[in-house]
Amino acid sequence: MRIRLEAIGCRLNEAEVQRWAREFQALGHQPIRQACNESCREDKDAEQPGDPPVDLLVVNTCAVTAEAVRKSRQLLRRVQRQNPRARLIVSGCATALDEAGVDHSGIDLSAIDLLIPNAEKDRLVEIAQLELALPVMPATAETEAVNPLFARGRQRAFVKIQDGCRYQCTFCVTTIARGRERSRRLEDIVAEVRTATDVGVQEAVLTGVHAAGYGADLGYRLEDLIAAVLCDTDIPRLRLGSVEPWGLDDRFWRLFENPRLAPHLHLPLQSGSDRILRHMARRCDTAAYRALIAQARASIPDFNLTSDIIVGFPGETDDDWHQTLDTVAEIGFGHLHIFNYSRRPGTRAAEMPDQLPENIRRERVRILQQLADRLKTEALRAQLGRTDTVLFERELSDSGGETAFGYTLNYLPVRLQTSQTTQASGWQNRIAPVVLTDVSPDGKALIGLPLFEANAVPRQGESRRMAETLAH
Repeated sequence: MRIRLEAIGCRLNEAEVQRWAREFQALGHQPIRQACNESCREDKDAEQPGDPPVDLLVVNTCAVTAEAVRKSRQLLRRVQRQNPRARLIVSGCATALDEAGVDHSGIDLSAIDLLIPNAEKDRLVEIAQLELALPVMPATAETEAVNPLFARGRQRAFVKIQDGCRYQCTFCVTTIARGRERSRRLEDIVAEVRTATDVGVQEAVLTGVHAAGYGADLGYRLEDLIAAVLCDTDIPRLRLGSVEPWGLDDRFWRLFENPRLAPHLHLPLQSGSDRILRHMARRCDTAAYRALIAQARASIPDFNLTSDIIVGFPGETDDDWHQTLDTVAEIGFGHLHIFNYSRRPGTRAAEMPDQLPENIRRERVRILQQLADRLKTEALRAQLGRTDTVLFERELSDSGGETAFGYTLNYLPVRLQTSQTTQASGWQNRIAPVVLTDVSPDGKALIGLPLFEANAVPRQGESRRMAETLAH
């Protein structure tokens, strides 16, 4: 069977889809990537003449904001229209809230062949096999050892380490949709990373709802898991997904002495106002966050900080808003995910007074985005003239000479420019040294030249960056 798997929302959703793809492939099925994906226009049909039809659709929905629910509905309509003969399996937070009666997603459940609750996600393939009577390849048959990530057009392995969260931030609907904390066994995670490495994956990302709480139910800590993955696998790059900015001790920071652990952390701040952080029930105020970032920057060479900010939380005054702007400008971020506050039924924040009008929230998002763009451009410009290693995730066909796109170890985006004499293809899933020569006209990425083409020598202080190159 040809199976198209789609995820919308967080990296955890993508991690789950990647796991399902591996399990379907182990049963003899073929995960595929269609020519038209999430970026397609709503009215465009992706199924190209002559393409074999898709037999099964699997969609992992999101509900973190009302916009995420809308996009989940849109994605479901699109993939069904593109593949009208395929059966449909749906899971994820949007349908979980539907089932709990907390929020109505507007998803047409009658069009779904199989609905998998969040609590049963780990058994999705097993349940699908039984409920839909999917064909199984005989155990004696030979299967083609193609990495299902590459088949779906992905280059990084997102590895789910835990699910659920013990905390109750007042804006968060994920704790309702995902439930209590549950950690995967350390040895299972290590085995998954090792398997990804064996099939050519260059980078693994450890992700969870509350990753910093990993192992609390098993007698472990996140530090134990990171150390085990670095020790017991040969994955060239290991990255952490979003980590809440508390509970990180000295042992955590010492792990970054290993040059394979990416010097990049996504530490959600959410607001620069301590008053708003208290109303959000966050466990970290701005002083503690600043201290944490100072520790990170002192401990980790080339550290890159990214974060989340929610704009327009109930009761956010002009003073609160300006405190957020000042805090963001003072700390400096390589990238910000900016969320227009979304009133989510079932959360405490939804019942708070002084809900801000949409026009005020939108204007504040616009202003903060301008600041975030400026900070990102400044962070990129600080890298100019340096040599760094880049994992190229996809190839480009740009008339201006840009041939590939990827990320440095500390998660800075790079567009590769090559001369006419340099091979334009063969960059995908390849780690290569580049000289960072410029910032793209839109200010969103670095421009890099292959090291051999630039005929450059790494400068002093770049030993960590080049250690990854030498390892290859």
